[in-house]
Amino acid sequence: MKNEFIVNIIHRPELAPEYAAKTSGADPEAVVKESLGIFLFQQEAAHKNGLKTTIHITYASLFNDLIVKVAKEHHEKYGDEIALSLLGLPCPEFKEKYKTEDFCIWMFSKEDKRRIVDDVFTLFYKKFGFYPESTGSYFLDAYTINYIKEKYPSVKCAVATCWEEGSKAYHTCNNSWYTFLDGGPWNPWIPSKINSHCPAMNKDDDSGIVAIPHLSRDLLACFDGNGSNFGTHPQNVIRGMIYYKDENGWEYPYLYNLIDQYRHLGKYNDGYSYNMMFVGPGWLNKKGRWEAPYELLAKSYEDAMAYYGKLKKEGNLIDMTMAEFADYYRKKHPDYNMPENALWKDILYGSNKQYFWYCDPYMRTCLDFNQGGAMIDLRAYSARVPFEVGIGTDHVYDATYPYLIQANYRAGFFTHYAGAGTTKSCKVTYKGETADLCLTRTMAKYSKVGEDTIITTNPVELLLGGEKIIVQSIFTFEKGKGTLKVERKLLSKVSEEVIFQEYMTGAFGNNEYQSDMSKLKLRVDEESMDYLYKGRKITVRNGKEAEVIIPDIQTSILLSGNGDVLEVEEGIAFSPVYHLSMSKSLKEGSLITCLNLRKAA
Repeated sequence: MKNEFIVNIIHRPELAPEYAAKTSGADPEAVVKESLGIFLFQQEAAHKNGLKTTIHITYASLFNDLIVKVAKEHHEKYGDEIALSLLGLPCPEFKEKYKTEDFCIWMFSKEDKRRIVDDVFTLFYKKFGFYPESTGSYFLDAYTINYIKEKYPSVKCAVATCWEEGSKAYHTCNNSWYTFLDGGPWNPWIPSKINSHCPAMNKDDDSGIVAIPHLSRDLLACFDGNGSNFGTHPQNVIRGMIYYKDENGWEYPYLYNLIDQYRHLGKYNDGYSYNMMFVGPGWLNKKGRWEAPYELLAKSYEDAMAYYGKLKKEGNLIDMTMAEFADYYRKKHPDYNMPENALWKDILYGSNKQYFWYCDPYMRTCLDFNQGGAMIDLRAYSARVPFEVGIGTDHVYDATYPYLIQANYRAGFFTHYAGAGTTKSCKVTYKGETADLCLTRTMAKYSKVGEDTIITTNPVELLLGGEKIIVQSIFTFEKGKGTLKVERKLLSKVSEEVIFQEYMTGAFGNNEYQSDMSKLKLRVDEESMDYLYKGRKITVRNGKEAEVIIPDIQTSILLSGNGDVLEVEEGIAFSPVYHLSMSKSLKEGSLITCLNLRKAA
């Protein structure tokens, strides 16, 4: 199957960029002139390599007749799409009209969201004679998307989230960047009407648009560190200082490797892969940024466009506008339950570290094969947590979709206090000695059986009781069920029984700080308890089902399988987590467990 690699190149002319007005000391006219020049440079870099773009007209740009003229010309000459951005709001006209310094559309009150959307869309229509088919922001909440689609049904595509923009981004910006919108898909999706992070489950849940991420990130380096340094936006790579200079000039092989890694994702997604670049003029400031001179910034951008152009000429890339992509995506994804898969390797440091990302309407999760396949991130999309965001709601600025497991915010296996970190893994006990698969390193392979996604690890060896215990893990994501089946297969011959204990240590929240756990309900079959921070357990031999219910995020987590012992355990105040586990003693065969995520009443 030939891979179809789709690329969206999106440029936005910001004629009143906040960064320049506050940092460059230039007069307003000089700022406008420089920003316009950078936008034209970006457009030229794309066009001379045979690439079409989507021009995201900002509110400020709509007051500039030259930008409107250029957009019309480029639409006619190159086939560029004229779209409408909800970024770039804070121009003098906006501040005067709305009497505010705020500029993030999702942070406004519902009333102001409606006013701003109507204002910007009406002005766009006045300037161009039609309503846009595409729009976007760093983040678009469900309320705003639903309102836009209702009032302006021509809109079919939107930039709707910036992947992994959460506490890590906040900390790396000196605790000043209040754009908390972690927990969404990394690749295009059709947003739910209830919560825009979640892929729609069916036609009734379909918001009516196709959403794309703000940037295509490195799905390993970005998760582990600051995402702003790891993206196919070339100036991200410059900011991350992932480049060098030799006798031939500036070079950045990581950028090309990152683009190629996205191309490679077609192997795991029925021959389809996607990449995008969303670029404003601030990244090419003539004074330079991130200790990098303008010459380097400009060259990196031209080189990135040249690489995309080369791939297109070779027949390895299809450039589309956002609206074109929305039509393509819906044809390519006729089934709402189709997952997005990404078996991602380390291309920055050259290690054998490998993650697997999975996303469908029921869950988003990540497996780390540097820890034997441990689960290091889990979001229950099946719950469709219906929180609103913006002034006047309980979430003024934090739009993050809550996690159940998050190894960076709530630790993972490696903590100073045993059992305190969120993860899902397996403990293996033989002759009184125990090891966790988190302590092993392996690699994984992707396959598809029927409609299910299968991830199979290379076998790992554990030295227990003076013998080698060989274990292989097989992860099956059952399409359309919200179920992850995990098989831990014993491959070695043993003289005594081996005990496998599949477990999940979970929490819930948006950041490092745990909310009150006292509303949680824990049960195994008919025996249950409320969470009281006392470290109590419920243990049932030959039990059928263990469950933890988290009312605050309307989530139910169920664990079942072919094991001998089922157990749930509450944490203590010093370690506010919960545990589910299933154990099995065997001399041959496997422990098979099923983790199922449901919406709790």
